[in-house]
Amino acid sequence: MLRRSIFAIVLIGVLLGLNYLVSTQIDSYYISVILHAGIFVILAVSLNLVNGFTGQFSLGQAGFYGIGAYAAAALTTYGQITVFRHWFNADGSISWWLGSVLLVLAMLLGGIVAAVAGILVGLPSLKLKGDYLAIVTLGLNQIIVVVLNNIDKLGGPRGFSTIYPPNLDPITIPPLSSFFWVYLMAAIVIIVSINIRYSVHGLAFMAIREDEVAAEAMGIPTTKYKITAFVLSAFFAGVAGALFAHTECLITPNEFNFVISINIVVMVVLGGMGSVSGTAIGAVLLTVLPEVLRGSFADYRLVVYAALLIILMLVRPRGIFGHEELSFEWLRGQLKGIQTLPARLRHLGAGRLSPSEDKLK
Repeated sequence: MLRRSIFAIVLIGVLLGLNYLVSTQIDSYYISVILHAGIFVILAVSLNLVNGFTGQFSLGQAGFYGIGAYAAAALTTYGQITVFRHWFNADGSISWWLGSVLLVLAMLLGGIVAAVAGILVGLPSLKLKGDYLAIVTLGLNQIIVVVLNNIDKLGGPRGFSTIYPPNLDPITIPPLSSFFWVYLMAAIVIIVSINIRYSVHGLAFMAIREDEVAAEAMGIPTTKYKITAFVLSAFFAGVAGALFAHTECLITPNEFNFVISINIVVMVVLGGMGSVSGTAIGAVLLTVLPEVLRGSFADYRLVVYAALLIILMLVRPRGIFGHEELSFEWLRGQLKGIQTLPARLRHLGAGRLSPSEDKLK
């Protein structure tokens, strides 16, 4: 218990120090990229609970992301008319600690609303498997986008950023997100995922992933565990949506369409299905890489981006980490593999080993 308390204090202290450095020493463009990388870490690691741990295939993560964003933005805008009216100054600003309390409330609301949606969707759809589940969740994602486009109180297709209450000044979504809150939530999602993986419940998740029929035969309530993973994933996606809404202060339905869901799935696959650290690294890579290519290969960045992904998946078909986690043992194994690579290539070139035999070696 003491060790965990010390770790939490150190983590918060480090994040507060980094938050000060980022906010004072780094250009706003780079801050935006850093915050988006953290938000996608939350989305990818939470989706890994479903796609990586339980072996399901969901394409609806962006839908829960959008639900959380709109629910949180509605709270912090419409709430200024009544509940939080006295929290804001005359110029629309808010103190740091009150803003932090409001952001925590917005994240909780966004997460809870997304989790409720996850329950409503998960109960009937998780009886399906494989491609059928992917189609259902993809359809759900598109339904959410269509619904958001038709809610005029939330801006409809124009997007949501400002409300115009009668007899009051216009009220905008307050910029409450910061490096501290984004990466604190990213750390919480990673810690929760790792604890689940190495718990009894995590073993049940892995059993469902490997063979659902065998898991049921051993007495594991597979539907219960799949719904648990799905709802927990939706909750964290809603939290990410709340952070995104209060980072951009302008959200539109098209920012939560199925393309975003596919990008999140690619992050999980690239890092390694079931690997928490790999998924986090994959999310950072696929968020930062397009921005790096934007400067050097502006005209061909999408082609280069796709080519790099194809090459990486050919070299590492199971993702960067596979089912493993980043550790000293993993690094030693990779170094050993690099040291023996010339000899294995010579054997392959001489025809003494087939690729399949080399893999077994």
